Amino acid sequence: MYISLSDRSGGKKEKPEGTQTALPHEVPFRLSPIIIWLGIVSMVTDVSSESVTAILPLYVTGFLGLSTIAFGFIDGINQGASAIVRIAAGWAADRSGHPKRIALAGYGLSMLARIGFLFAGGFWAIAAIVTGDRIGKGIRTAPRDALITVSAQPEHLARSFGIHRMLDNIGAAAGPLIAFLVLLVIPNGFSTVFVVSLAFAVIGVTVLGLVVPDLQAGGLKQGLSKEQRRIFAFSWKHLKEPGLGRLLIAAGLLGLVTIGDGFIYLVLQDRDSFAVQWFPLLFVGTNVAFLALAVPLGRLADRFGKVPVFIAGHLALLACYLLAAAPLGGLWATILCLVLLGAFYAATDGVLAALAAQLTPQGKLATGIASAQTVVALTRMTASAGFGVLWYAVGASTAVLLAGILLACAVVAVLFILPGARPRVGRA
Repeated sequence: MYISLSDRSGGKKEKPEGTQTALPHEVPFRLSPIIIWLGIVSMVTDVSSESVTAILPLYVTGFLGLSTIAFGFIDGINQGASAIVRIAAGWAADRSGHPKRIALAGYGLSMLARIGFLFAGGFWAIAAIVTGDRIGKGIRTAPRDALITVSAQPEHLARSFGIHRMLDNIGAAAGPLIAFLVLLVIPNGFSTVFVVSLAFAVIGVTVLGLVVPDLQAGGLKQGLSKEQRRIFAFSWKHLKEPGLGRLLIAAGLLGLVTIGDGFIYLVLQDRDSFAVQWFPLLFVGTNVAFLALAVPLGRLADRFGKVPVFIAGHLALLACYLLAAAPLGGLWATILCLVLLGAFYAATDGVLAALAAQLTPQGKLATGIASAQTVVALTRMTASAGFGVLWYAVGASTAVLLAGILLACAVVAVLFILPGARPRVGRA
């Protein structure tokens, strides 16, 4: 089945059921300007969010003097609080047929949360603000990815997601770099970073509201028949679709053994003992690698299969864990860790969304994408909170090594789970 997409002139484009999509290399690639604009929105929003994320481990454990258990709790919120609303936001986008409106609400909530950082100074205040910010992310992500999906050529879906993620990660690299420059000029200038973060959040909301069109993505319209309303009604049984169900199990299993980036960076700093003002550059290195690899790996996923690329990304993460746990210090070992971590995100972030889009029933596009993202967010939240306790109990290197062993076991299990996930007929 194909999704019917309304174009900007009001007409509809449909492909009949059972029609086979041409191979990616047979269809010339054309990038929709809507994807570019959404990438720009994500880029400036990531400048806002990642500038704060880059200083959060130091701010919590150094400036506020809290323990790694406290940081694990906050990092868990950072990883998983968005799961509270992801499916509901995806359902609302599908139901209304106006994903932009839902995405705009999410970006707006994250913008408001940035104001709170200017006044927060304790554990519970930081936890509450991070929760609000991540709920905003949970609201916006699936509707935004639905906009990308309906704007992209089906034959080049992963590549289109890769381009969006490339633009996104320009901001993800620029944010920590800005934080680094602020801390270099103003030692302990955390409040200045929070002000800069708020400014970029305002720009992102403005661009989305004024420039990105509100594409209709198969939602409920007045005058639909009873059968059409039944199709677009949300039901948990849709998450039991054979292909989508396997993807959710695999993503959840891998998410349970994926620790937060902040912990990896703290392990590297603990091993190499470099000055704290250099800490944000670790985030820059990861995001530069993500930026460089997102499009090439998206093209590989479209041509040779999304599942192999998705699994290969987790193998890169496994290599990152083992290298971080090894007693091999120095600049080049750290750089290689960052490249491997960036490769992990480039091979999994957009590819997971593309896989979910392929395996989702008609009319449930945003809901299906949100379901996969919710599973990942919840399991990574659990992993971060658990890793904080594990670090406290056995030390940094041993904790990372144990995480690597568990990840290796999960990858082996996923090798048997994901091959049974087959795209629905007609999906690219």
